[in-house]
Amino acid sequence: MFSSFMTNAWIVGTVVALLAGATGFFVVLRGSSFAAHAIPNGAFAGAAGATLVGVTPLAGLIAFAVVAGLGIGASRRHRSDVTTAMALVMMLALGAAFLSLSAAYEPQVDALLFGEILGVASSSITPVIIISLVCAAALAYMYRPLLFNAAAPDLAAARGLNPTLLEMGFMLTLALGSALTVPVVGALLTFSLTVGPPAAARLMTRRPGTALTASMSLSVATLWVSIAASYQTNLPVGFFVGSLSALVYVVARVLTQWRRRSA
Repeated sequence: MFSSFMTNAWIVGTVVALLAGATGFFVVLRGSSFAAHAIPNGAFAGAAGATLVGVTPLAGLIAFAVVAGLGIGASRRHRSDVTTAMALVMMLALGAAFLSLSAAYEPQVDALLFGEILGVASSSITPVIIISLVCAAALAYMYRPLLFNAAAPDLAAARGLNPTLLEMGFMLTLALGSALTVPVVGALLTFSLTVGPPAAARLMTRRPGTALTASMSLSVATLWVSIAASYQTNLPVGFFVGSLSALVYVVARVLTQWRRRSA
């Protein structure tokens, strides 16, 4: 379980889970779960297009994710759910076209959707850590404005905080994180970690700092258990991550309801 290729999986998985937990806290707090689903699931089309023209897939992922993220962020106050859906549909349509033109890319589709965390190369560790640190620094810089805007958007706007600019900055951070994690852990795995554990953490406590810490801890714990279970059973990591993320949320929901009734 701790051989050389598994060591890479533990390192990269931990870094990705920490970033997903931190980003997911704000995703849940701001009600951006649909965008967190659309960006990683549609951005794989960028990797398909990049492979078609002979460019590294990561460049295509970043380009598609950033464009989609900025577009969704700019339309936050104007029916962003419609814009998010249209961005997802457009990227999936382009991905289907790119895949039909490039047969050599087809074997990589499963890896982009469900991840190849058990086969992470050593060369992937450094880019993952660098971009994760950049995203973490951006979240730290926007921490107080994001909380203020989520708690009292009208008051934040009256104080001079630009909600559209803030939303675009957050969506850009979410897009970069998604583009980074899709080729490593898959689009579906990224979404599971970004929504399930953070939503459970928000139910457990009302304190932002405690909820953020709990979100990151639950994401890491979920991924660690999933990697170990996948190694022992030979089932996909994505299956365990999705199942455990849902289970963590259900348990937190039940415990919250029980505490309220007891009080």
